[in-house]
Amino acid sequence: MAAKNFDLIVIGAGPGGYVAAIRAAQLGMNVAIVERENMGGICLNWGCIPTKALLRSSEVFHLMHRAKEFGLSVEKADFDLGAVVKRSRQVAGQLSGGISHLMKKNKITTIMGTAKITAKGKVSVKTEKGAEELTAKHIVLATGARARELPGLEADGEMVWTYRHALNPPHMPKKLLVIGSGAIGIEFASFYNTMGAETTVVEVMDRVLPVEDAEISAFAKKQFVKQGMKIMEKAMVKQLDRAKGKVTAHIEVGGKVEKHEFDTVISAVGIVGNCEDLGLEELGVKIDRTHVVTDEFCRTGVDGLYAIGDIAGAPWLAHKASHEGVMVAELMAGMHAHPVKPESIAGCTYCHPQVASVGYSEAKAKELGYEIKVGRFPFIGNGKAIALGEAEGMVKTVFDAKTGELLGAHMVGAEVTELIQGYVVGRQLETTEEDLMNTVFPHPTLSEMMHESVLDAYGRVIHM
Repeated sequence: MAAKNFDLIVIGAGPGGYVAAIRAAQLGMNVAIVERENMGGICLNWGCIPTKALLRSSEVFHLMHRAKEFGLSVEKADFDLGAVVKRSRQVAGQLSGGISHLMKKNKITTIMGTAKITAKGKVSVKTEKGAEELTAKHIVLATGARARELPGLEADGEMVWTYRHALNPPHMPKKLLVIGSGAIGIEFASFYNTMGAETTVVEVMDRVLPVEDAEISAFAKKQFVKQGMKIMEKAMVKQLDRAKGKVTAHIEVGGKVEKHEFDTVISAVGIVGNCEDLGLEELGVKIDRTHVVTDEFCRTGVDGLYAIGDIAGAPWLAHKASHEGVMVAELMAGMHAHPVKPESIAGCTYCHPQVASVGYSEAKAKELGYEIKVGRFPFIGNGKAIALGEAEGMVKTVFDAKTGELLGAHMVGAEVTELIQGYVVGRQLETTEEDLMNTVFPHPTLSEMMHESVLDAYGRVIHM
């Protein structure tokens, strides 16, 4: 069978791959995209989007319990887990269909199957109908990642779950153990805890949300504990004994091993890059701890082969993958492309309360040798937050004392995942404290706290 020739073949149709394909098509390239499972990848089908749909349900459920505070009454607040999950799956399905439509609209050839790079510029795809041979000048690897499974803690889908099982649960947990308190772990802990599960979170590092600023982590932890979660830090799950309907976890904490019983365990201990069976080693692609090694422009060192998104390493964020997809498409078209800087990418966690950050934490800025000024402003000092009934939270900003450069911004509280973008734009435009102080923020909004936090760093805070 004659090989089909393209300008670009994209392997993986997640938020990195499909965006790379669209941008390349816009730039006049003939593009093929290969996907083995779902258009939209993990993010859209089993990650970012369906988890947000679940969390929205738990948020509404939480508010139903608070109805009295707002002068409202709700007769016995209850939920149907099946219906909550069904809505989440419908949201994912609707968006996945939208990606297929975008592929057609941009005249991108979609091939459902498993791809392998057989030689430079050559891809063989195993489909239901047999093998298809493709050739292209450029290939983009956007194969993503999957849940890391630790020996002895492997998922069985019944009592021990990965994020996939947690999104389509076989039952509602009564006593839940979540292993790992990064974004995935803490979002599921937040969802199930709000829905009534007695929830314990075990974190091997010295604090929950370990990538966040220490002050933000401490604030978030206080709120989680207030909501009834049990948090075990500097702790490690050594083994799980499975019996009918129960799991006994051996948890090492403070040098001693404690045994705790649960009916459900969610393992969220990181991810592993999908780099197997792609023919990468034979091509001479360097792989480090399951991730493809690339330069700042996502080039692998093999001519014409790029790797973007989770397969190319941290930060493991959909928006980073999409941005890299655009960058590599523009590079191929001979345009001047800007590399993606990890410290200018915001991280967002949709637990309750939400957490969001961009740039350096206070500790990191000090470690890098900056002389800093730090500002803080609490939600309790903001009119809109009080009117919303969301007075728990804070905004923290870190500045270079010498130049006034905004080095980092860190937030915890209602809707901070939306607010953070103001600081992201500010950093992109190389803003200083003066620019931010002279910006007029609308009233009454949560965004006013962003202004006050800047003012606080320079001893000019108004409402505190």
